[in-house]
Amino acid sequence: MVHRSAGALRAETPEGKREIRAAGSSSRSGSGGSVINMVDVNGLSISVSDTGNPGPAIVLCHGNSCSKRSYQHQLESPLSRRFRLIAFDWPGHGDSSRAIDADTTYTLPGYAGVLVELTRNMGLSNAIYIGWSLGGHVLLEASDALPDPRGFAIFGTPPLAVPLAMDKAFLPNPAAAVAFRAESTEHEIDALCRSLIRPGSPAPPSFIEDFRRTDKRVRASLAASIERNDCKDELQAIARLSRPIAILHGEHDQFVSRHYFDGLTIPTLWRGSIQEIANVGHAPQWEDPATFNALIEAFARDCSPPTGP
Repeated sequence: MVHRSAGALRAETPEGKREIRAAGSSSRSGSGGSVINMVDVNGLSISVSDTGNPGPAIVLCHGNSCSKRSYQHQLESPLSRRFRLIAFDWPGHGDSSRAIDADTTYTLPGYAGVLVELTRNMGLSNAIYIGWSLGGHVLLEASDALPDPRGFAIFGTPPLAVPLAMDKAFLPNPAAAVAFRAESTEHEIDALCRSLIRPGSPAPPSFIEDFRRTDKRVRASLAASIERNDCKDELQAIARLSRPIAILHGEHDQFVSRHYFDGLTIPTLWRGSIQEIANVGHAPQWEDPATFNALIEAFARDCSPPTGP
């Protein structure tokens, strides 16, 4: 069924090695009045944008070769005044440092470990976790290790069993290969970024900039990790969830098959249905932030804090 809604650390960064401010120290202003901090996670400097509001925390996890800028329309929206929005860059992305060991860090288990440690270092509990594309897969990988989550929301993320049935979950799209190789032409990069949006729309310049800026090893390491099924069975992870999970889907997503969800059993699915957002593609948070934000706010208000045993 579908519901349709109209300490100083020296680390390697995209610019090379430089001094990073102490973990958790304020560095500069970000979108919507948020403050961008550098947080130490196992020797990596993770760039975190935090609105710091007293409301419930919502942690925003971006996709492959993107950055926290992909949540600009949430950080600059009324959501940022009603909730504590926290967006960050995965290692190898945006302003976060690059991994020393790419084959260990740039994997679903590696990123899940970063997320869990980041939440611990920031003292987060009872947060709501939102994951886009790769970010959603990382959330499912980390779901049983996060501290008392209120709920999860994923979009552009078809939950996968192991061995991975990529041909069933994803639509055939030649541009997808660009997301999993180190080197691509400018034409191929533009084609991938245009595929993130509904057909016929131009690629957002910030998406192209973020792709170019991402550590090239991210894409190759993710591809190798996926090839060896280096991840949890996400359908089993969903079956074990005790907290609600919202699944959003763009009507014109050029990568994810809508029909794939029809055969899944998701016991704690929010509203009992996939929330389909009309007239958008793979990036509804960017294309129709008003509808996306309204769904996230409704979901957040439906998520009561977890109770103890």
